[in-house]
Amino acid sequence: MALTFVAIKNAKSRVKPYKLADSAGLYLLVMPNGGRLWRMNYRFNGKQKTLAFGSFPDVSLARAREKCIEARETLSDGIDPVEARKEQERTIRAKSEETFKRIAEEWLDRLELEGRSPATMTKMRWLLDFTYPGIGDRPIADLTAPEILEVLRKVEARGRYETANRLRGTMGTIFRFAIATGRAQRDITFDLRGALITPKTKHHAAILEPKALGALLRAVEGHDGQPVVTIALRMTPHVFVRPGELRTAEWSEFDITDRVWTIPAEKTKMRRVHKVPLSKQVLGFLEELRPLSGDGQFLFPSVRSPSRSITDNTLNAALRRLGYSKDEVTAHGFRATASTLLNEMGKWHPDAIERQLAHVESNEVCRAYARGDHWAERKKMMQFWSDYLDSLRTGAKVLKGNFRKT
Repeated sequence: MALTFVAIKNAKSRVKPYKLADSAGLYLLVMPNGGRLWRMNYRFNGKQKTLAFGSFPDVSLARAREKCIEARETLSDGIDPVEARKEQERTIRAKSEETFKRIAEEWLDRLELEGRSPATMTKMRWLLDFTYPGIGDRPIADLTAPEILEVLRKVEARGRYETANRLRGTMGTIFRFAIATGRAQRDITFDLRGALITPKTKHHAAILEPKALGALLRAVEGHDGQPVVTIALRMTPHVFVRPGELRTAEWSEFDITDRVWTIPAEKTKMRRVHKVPLSKQVLGFLEELRPLSGDGQFLFPSVRSPSRSITDNTLNAALRRLGYSKDEVTAHGFRATASTLLNEMGKWHPDAIERQLAHVESNEVCRAYARGDHWAERKKMMQFWSDYLDSLRTGAKVLKGNFRKT
């Protein structure tokens, strides 16, 4: 006989639990403490099993019967209702736990283990902070392209077009990480190609005319700031590495005997070890630095703490104090200066110049054949370049003509 609401309400507790049967295996288990629990008995693969549906009155008689019917339908499909429920619970739990922020932080932890520099990690975290208010707590598998676009549009609204494009790429990497770890099906940032404003390419300001370069070198020579910063400024045009590589240079990276500076892969933009031949002039700068920082880790330590290097803006700020605006010259611009003038001379193989700039061939086929690093030529070129800079600084006559090898 099927259960009724009245029968359930009138059921009294006993010393031991007892059942009030309904139909299709559904019954109400009345507990000694007065609790009324919905249960369903069934057989699967020859074994007797029980499925729980909650307690009365939280789950009404009508709802308990609906749950029983749903379980029976699952059973008719050859699926164990208990296992089906466990799988559903796992899915719900995964969605609540596998949020974009959690997966992003897991990806950042992996980058840290791979040895990415603290500066890189700081930039990555700063970039991802733009995403957390909008989608940080959303399950990554449920995110849609319009949601991602809304986050990126907010960055664009601040005029940060390059940041928005970089953020889209970073989010795509996180989605691919989620796919690889079984927590997402596809990279939805792929659908946003062309949806963002393309930023105009910004070139680092540089002096490309020899006479003007000579004037700059003389101004640098007269810099009256911190001695360590002065030497860093004087050394920058001679080695023309990226400013971040110079300011974080460590004494352990320099081999004075072989006259080479080896920059570790984790410090370089291309994540490849980069070697810089040291000219006599650069060796002289190192000798000047030894009494100032030779007993520490960094060539150019911060005045606030010897355990840290000078900051990103130190060299550019020094150039501003010399009277040069950001539209005239930047520390990074010395790379363009060296590239332009060395190529114009025609004396050096273009690949040697590119290797010394630590540029990587974008074409995979070309890169496969460009195996030589032109080391011997680079050593000669770097000494020539330092001598050339000295001649400009002292005001020697600048020779013009065809310097190409015959």
